[in-house]
Amino acid sequence: MTHLSRRRFVAALAAAPSLAALPSWARAASAAPTAAGSRALKFAHLHTGERLSVEYFAQGAYLPDALAEINRLLRDFRTAEVKPIDPHLLDLLHGLAERTGTSRPFEIISAYRSPHTNEALRGKSAHSGVATRSLHMTGQAMDIRLADVSLPDLRRAALSMGAGGVGYYPESRFVHVDTGRVRAW
Repeated sequence: MTHLSRRRFVAALAAAPSLAALPSWARAASAAPTAAGSRALKFAHLHTGERLSVEYFAQGAYLPDALAEINRLLRDFRTAEVKPIDPHLLDLLHGLAERTGTSRPFEIISAYRSPHTNEALRGKSAHSGVATRSLHMTGQAMDIRLADVSLPDLRRAALSMGAGGVGYYPESRFVHVDTGRVRAW
């Protein structure tokens, strides 16, 4: 039996009112148990119309067949080129789903991009926002949204994870997440 020291008890009491001030997605995430043994994701690809609901991690290991399904879904839809998606990016999405309490699939605007597609998108406009060495080209980035979570709340949840880059594009209605260095724009 763990003894709660007076100092820890006072700290817990002090933290209680701040929990009530958190947005609903943050309260749900702090109270929700995590399924360490199993991780699943739901996707809806907005350009291809494809949908996928898949358990990609179980009993301490990534599931190769599930990862292959995810890689195919998140391919460069313009060229049909398939490349591996970083499993840490999937874990980041799983964490976002838990933090937001979403019941909906991640709506995918962009995931893997071939170098050819990336360059074509960069060439469309001097202000396209497409990076020369985009992490989309290495399967480490996705542009997403959730139907039941506002963009500002999705952005806040992604930033709170401190797990990579977070870009906010309200005019295009998506949030960019990646597994690169921690940064925001």
